[in-house]
Amino acid sequence: MKRFTWFNATALTLGFAFLYVPMIILIVYSFNSSKLVTVWAGFSTRWYGELLQNEEFLDAAWVTLKVAVMSSTIATVLGTMAALVLVRAGRFAGRTLFSGMIYAPLVMPEVITGLSLLLLFIGIGLERGVLTIVLAHTTFSMCYVSVVVSSRLVTFDRSLEEAALDLGCSPFEAFRLVTLPIIAPAVISGWLLAFTLSLDDLVIASFTTGPSATTLPIKIFSAVRLGVSPEINALSTLMIAVVTVGVIIASLVTKQAAIRQARDERMAERPA
Repeated sequence: MKRFTWFNATALTLGFAFLYVPMIILIVYSFNSSKLVTVWAGFSTRWYGELLQNEEFLDAAWVTLKVAVMSSTIATVLGTMAALVLVRAGRFAGRTLFSGMIYAPLVMPEVITGLSLLLLFIGIGLERGVLTIVLAHTTFSMCYVSVVVSSRLVTFDRSLEEAALDLGCSPFEAFRLVTLPIIAPAVISGWLLAFTLSLDDLVIASFTTGPSATTLPIKIFSAVRLGVSPEINALSTLMIAVVTVGVIIASLVTKQAAIRQARDERMAERPA
C-alpha cells in the first residue's frame, strides 16, 4: 500500500483549490451589496431580488429548463434502447457502424456538431427555436446515457430475466418488472448527466437557437461580454445550487438502490 505523501497531499489540495475556490468566491460575492463585483461592501441579498425581477433572465431560465427536461428525457429513452441493443443484441450486420455513431458525439468537437446540425436544420427548412435545441441536445447527450446504462447492463445477471420468463412474463413485462428496476440507478444517473449537459451547453445551443429561444448560458455569455454584474454572480450561484442538489439526490438514490440490492442478495442466499 502506497503512503499518502506530502507531495500527494499538496497536489490534491492545489487541484481542489483550482476547481472550487473560484466557485466559492463567486458565491460569496453574490451576497455583496456593492455593484462592483470585486469590492466587498457588506452582506446583502438585493441581487437575488433584482434577479427575480429580470424578465430576460427568467425567460431564458424557463427555456433552458424546458429544453433540459425534454432533451434529457428523450435522450434517456433512446440511450437506454441503444445500450440494450449494444449489450443484448450480440453480433449483427452494421454493429460497428451503429456503435460508432452512438459514441461519435463523445469525441466530436462541439463546434463541428453544432455547425453540422445547423446545416441540417437549414437544409430541411426547420425553423430554429426550442425544438431544434431539444433535438441538438438529445443528439449529443444520448451517447452519455448509453455509456452509463451499458456499463450496468454488462454486469446484469440475466438469470433473473430468464426466471421471470419461465414464470409466464412476456419479454416486455420481464424488462419492465425485473430489469428496469434493477438498472434504474444507472438510468437516473444518465438522465441527470444529460440534464446537466443540456443545462450547461453554450456552443451547440448558440448554433441551433433562434430569436424566439435564448438559453440561459447564451444569455449569461452575452451579458458577461459587457462586464460581470452582481446579478450574474447570483444567477451562477443558483445554478450551482441546482446542480449540487441534483448530484446529492443521484448519490442518495444510487446508495439506497445498492443497499436494497445487497439486502435482496443476502436474503436470496439465506437457506430456506
